[in-house]
Amino acid sequence: MLLIFVGFSRIGLQRGLGPYVAEIELARMDWLAYRLQAIYVQHGGWQTLHGQPGLWRELRRPRNLQMPVIGPADPPPDPLLLHTPEPSAQQPVDALSRRLGVVDARGALVAGAPPRPGGARTALRDGEGRTVGHLVLAPPDGLERDADRAFLAKQLGFVVWTGVAGLALALLLSWWLARRWLRPIGALVQGAQALAAGRLQARVPEQADSEEFTRLIHTFNDMAEQLASMEASRRQWIGDMAHELRTPLAAMRAEIEAVQDGVRRFDARTAQRLHRQVMRLIHLVGDLRASVDMAGGEPTAALVPVRPLALLREAMAAMQSRFDQAGVALHALPDLAALAAAQGGPRVRGDAQQLHRVFLNLLENSLRYTDPGGRLEVSAGVQRGHLQLRLDDTAPGALPHELPHLFERLYRAEASRHRAVGDLGGSGLGLAICRTIVQAHGGHIEASASPLGGLRIALTLPLLEEPA
Repeated sequence: MLLIFVGFSRIGLQRGLGPYVAEIELARMDWLAYRLQAIYVQHGGWQTLHGQPGLWRELRRPRNLQMPVIGPADPPPDPLLLHTPEPSAQQPVDALSRRLGVVDARGALVAGAPPRPGGARTALRDGEGRTVGHLVLAPPDGLERDADRAFLAKQLGFVVWTGVAGLALALLLSWWLARRWLRPIGALVQGAQALAAGRLQARVPEQADSEEFTRLIHTFNDMAEQLASMEASRRQWIGDMAHELRTPLAAMRAEIEAVQDGVRRFDARTAQRLHRQVMRLIHLVGDLRASVDMAGGEPTAALVPVRPLALLREAMAAMQSRFDQAGVALHALPDLAALAAAQGGPRVRGDAQQLHRVFLNLLENSLRYTDPGGRLEVSAGVQRGHLQLRLDDTAPGALPHELPHLFERLYRAEASRHRAVGDLGGSGLGLAICRTIVQAHGGHIEASASPLGGLRIALTLPLLEEPA
C-alpha cells in the first residue's frame, strides 16, 4: 500500500506540476496579451497575425513591458508593434515557442502552437471588453528546469515520509485491533479444546470489550452448561439403569444359588418367582428400548383418525381385574361416558396402538402408587378444539418439587408415593414414554396435585377437524 501510495502520488505531482508551471508562466506574459489586443484593435481582427508568421515572432520579444490596456479612448498603439520584420531563418526556436499560441473566440488556431489538454489560457479582449481570443500555453513535456525537479523531489520526499508515518500508525492500530478481537477468540478456542478433551466444567471468562463477543461467550458457556448437565444425566441414567437391572438379576441369582446349595427345592413356586423376575427384565428392556427410540427421534407410524375415548375405555376394561385385586376402585365419570356416546366420541389424528399404550401406562402408574381402598377417577371434556383427559387418584400424592420430574426417565417419587405392597415396581420409564408419545401427537401431558389427595395426570390432544 505504501508503494502504491508513493507511485500514484508521484504520477499526480508530475501531471499536476506541468499545468501549474504553465499557469505561472502565462501569468508573467501579460505584456504579450496587451500587444495581441493592440494588434486586434488596430486591424479589426486576426487576419494580419494569421497571415504573417514573422509578426508573431516579433511580438513574442519583450520590448516594452509597460503596454497599457487598449480601450476606446486610448491613443493608437505604438507603431513599433506594427512593424513586420522579415522572416529570419537564423532566429532560434526556443522551447516556449513550441507551447505558446493564439486562438480566436471560436477556438481556431491563429498563430503559434495549438492548445493541448491541461494547458493554461488568458482571455484576449477588444476595446469594448469582448473576448476575441485566447493566449494559450501548453504544459511542458517534462521537468525542464532544475527548480522544477527539486520541487518535485521535495514533495515526493514529503509524500514518502507521510506514507511511512501512516504505515506505522496503521500497523499499530492493526496490532491493537487484532489483539482486542483475537483475545476472546483465543479464549473460545481454548474453551472448545477443553470441552473436546472432556473437561466439561471449563468456562470462558467474559469479555467486556465487545457486545458481540460477550453474547458469543454467553452462548458458549450455556452450551457447556447443557453439555455438563447432559453428561451428568447420562451418568445418572446409566447408574439408575444398572441398579434397575441388578435388582431382578440379584433376586434370580439368590434363587438359583439356593436351589444349587440345596437350601430350597426347585418347585412350582420357585419357577414362578424366577419367571416373575425374568418378565420384569423383559419389561424393563422393552421400556428402555422404546424410551431410547422415541428420545432419538424414531419416526412414529402413520397417523390416522382414531377415537381415543374408545381406546381409553378398552384399556380400563383390560385393567379392571387388576384394580379389583388390588382393592382400588376404578371409576369413569359421567362426562366421559356422555362424551364417548356422542356420535362415537371425538376423533384425533394419531396411532391407536401408541395411544392405547399411553392409557395402559397411566392406569398402571395409578394402580402401582395408590393405597388399597383408594380409587381412581377418569374424566374427559372438550375445550377450544382439544380433548382433555384427567386421571385423579387418592393418596399418596407426590411432593410439589417432585411434580416437574415425574416424566423424566427412571424418576420415581419413592419418598411419598410408595409402591403397593408386594409390587416389584416398574421400570421408571412409563411416564417418560407417555410424554414422548403425547408430544408426538401434538398434545401435552402434565402432573399436579389431585383434589382426591393423590396425583392428577392431565392429558390434552388436538381434535381432528370434522368435515363440513
